[in-house]
Amino acid sequence: MSETAKPRYETYDQPAGGWGAAKATAKALLEQSVIGKGSRALLSMNKPGGFKCPSCAFPDPDREKTLEFCENGAKALAVEATKKRVTRAFFEQHTVTELMTQSDYWLEEQGRLTEPMRYDTATDRYVPVTWDDAYEMIGRHLRTLKDPNEAEFYTSGRTSNEAAFLYSIFVRAYGTNNFPDCSNMCHEPTSRGLPHAIGIGKGTIVMSDFDKAEAIFIFGQNTGTNSPRMMSNLVHARKRNVPIVVVNPMPERALIRFTEPQDPVKMATFGSTAIASEFVHIRIGGDLALVKGMIKVLLEREASGEKVLDQEFIAEHTHGFEAWRDEVLSCTWNDITRVSGISEEQIRRVAEIYARSKATVLCFGMGITQHQQGSRMIQQLAALLMLRGNFGKPGAGIAPIRGHSNVQGDRTVGIDEKPTQAYLDRVRDTFNFEPPRKHGHHVVESVEAMIDGRSKVFIGMGGNFIHAIPDTVIAYEAMSRLELTVGIATKLNRGHIVHGKDALILPVIARSEIDRTSVGEQFVTIEDAMSNVTSSRGVLEPASPDLRAEVEIVCRIARATLPDSDIPWESYIEDYDLIREKIAQVYPEIYEDFLNKIKDPKGFHLDIPPRRRAWKTSTGKANFLTIPGLAVDSDVADPDMLRLSTIRSHDQYNTTIYSNSDRYRGVYNDRMVLFLNAAEREERGLKKHARVALETISRDGVRRRVEGLTVLDYPMPRGSVAGYYPELNPLLPLSHFDDISGTPAAKSIPVRIVAVVGTSEERTALAENAELGRWQGVP
Repeated sequence: MSETAKPRYETYDQPAGGWGAAKATAKALLEQSVIGKGSRALLSMNKPGGFKCPSCAFPDPDREKTLEFCENGAKALAVEATKKRVTRAFFEQHTVTELMTQSDYWLEEQGRLTEPMRYDTATDRYVPVTWDDAYEMIGRHLRTLKDPNEAEFYTSGRTSNEAAFLYSIFVRAYGTNNFPDCSNMCHEPTSRGLPHAIGIGKGTIVMSDFDKAEAIFIFGQNTGTNSPRMMSNLVHARKRNVPIVVVNPMPERALIRFTEPQDPVKMATFGSTAIASEFVHIRIGGDLALVKGMIKVLLEREASGEKVLDQEFIAEHTHGFEAWRDEVLSCTWNDITRVSGISEEQIRRVAEIYARSKATVLCFGMGITQHQQGSRMIQQLAALLMLRGNFGKPGAGIAPIRGHSNVQGDRTVGIDEKPTQAYLDRVRDTFNFEPPRKHGHHVVESVEAMIDGRSKVFIGMGGNFIHAIPDTVIAYEAMSRLELTVGIATKLNRGHIVHGKDALILPVIARSEIDRTSVGEQFVTIEDAMSNVTSSRGVLEPASPDLRAEVEIVCRIARATLPDSDIPWESYIEDYDLIREKIAQVYPEIYEDFLNKIKDPKGFHLDIPPRRRAWKTSTGKANFLTIPGLAVDSDVADPDMLRLSTIRSHDQYNTTIYSNSDRYRGVYNDRMVLFLNAAEREERGLKKHARVALETISRDGVRRRVEGLTVLDYPMPRGSVAGYYPELNPLLPLSHFDDISGTPAAKSIPVRIVAVVGTSEERTALAENAELGRWQGVP
């Protein structure tokens, strides 16, 4: 798609999925010139003996289908299998300063990286470097740091268990626990908040629970875009007349109506399935008030003599109920409805749906986690489930719908800036070195250390760190002052353009590609969002003979940095079973007999104690945890304040932009838009498609502003607006985060509209005479 195409806005009134998804899949394969190769590879995606989708973490179904991929999974494969290449000739043609003016979409579209590159200051270009010289440069920088804590080691969720495990061992052998991770920016509140309530920071359901649930609640999750394969489970549930309650500030197309692309009858008849039986149009930041309102209804009904609570479960398996109950009952209906934006009538209706269900699955996404009290909010969702004993029985439990495909697995095998002492003891005993005991940096702390000059080196194992983090303008400057930045990646992205004084781009074999070593083809493992560990074996030839596997890159960096290390890094490069043996030694409770278990084509489940009604908490029980009040975000005293939620488009996965359009929201050829309630737009004196600027309301004295946003009428709750990230990340202060997990509160940024700059027609006329390629997120 041309970046110079004129913006177009129109209502999308078709069901999600269906022929639209089929057409988009074919288009993605065609644009990357991989119709034949891509189609064959799709037959192996998410299949036993094949490779795992490189995008979302949703599990494979219990019932096997001929095709097990979604539209966005197909797009992820298409751009990974693309015939387009970023060679040394590309870098000869473009200085880094030139590349900085290009958009994220343009960078993505250039294709696969083909050989290691080093930044050359004299020419402002990346130039070829040998792998040995690249490893030597990294080792030299790391060895000369005054303190290992001056280095930051980032991990993306697509990193395999084997590579992530070795990465964690290498970094600890080097001497630090600095592990900023992509999970810090998404589901870290799950990992940090949920254990206080139920003893583990993971979901408690398996796929078969969707088939046994009597009600499904979905909080803050755009399933049709972010986890499209989950739509099949929701369609099947609706066919069983299971009520599905959707809580979200934005009515998302897929959760209104959906056509399963693999349903021949629906496709042939242009039919669809209504998904949400009840849509709760929550105000941004109003989820806690809604949940407390539901709980208040149940508590009041129980007090009046109805039997709506599972008193036996509460008595035997929980702690802290009375104090928690009293706090919830102290909340008034006036406050509950005001903060949530939901009527008492609808809250009571939703509570009744929950009360009637004997088995409820509660799903949530980043619409819950990315708030200032996201961790505590998740604890209240767990408490809601506890009231009716919805843990440890079929068809019930909590389901964090995680994003990147192995973000949960990386955490399980050691990518953790706050490791437990027991884990560190096992690392010591297994690898014969004393690991550092001091907690390291998460993402926000890493950026703060860069700003303060305390960090000197950044190594990114995948991902696009610079465009995933808050305070873009400040972060750009901080990253550019580092002594060394290293990007280990398949494609070119902004993280390679915003670089340190020395910089390396190291191209890696993709998950869909064959990983060969001297002892034969290797496979890796991943853990999905429901704690199922499966193997992943690539089927495509690598994009270039000069690519290297993640495992090899980690081991070579480790040897270059720690030349005297007794750890047999070279052996792990050749045989990944040796890595899995060590994972089993460090994690004997959950990875015992790893080598035999992984032979099962469908993988195996890690132990989740709450499924057995076992609680590894400080009290030995599931805990009702009190959170005073009703707000999940701090109040801002400003009459013009709006709460901004940064969102993905449908043609986007995390920071990867597949096109500048968003089909389901009716936006074409534009990403600089602001979704606003039409009535609120009129009250503010804004014309339709007015061009505005947004400014963050903050107390730190930093002016954060993004200009050139076209206002689009969208059914948002009053006081709530939305726009795309990473374009709006400059508005998110680094200090605006959940205090338990450190996760930036990207779903609730206090902003004001500060300028009216014209209409979309005026903007288009200007754009046609401007350089559209420049990234527009930084004024």
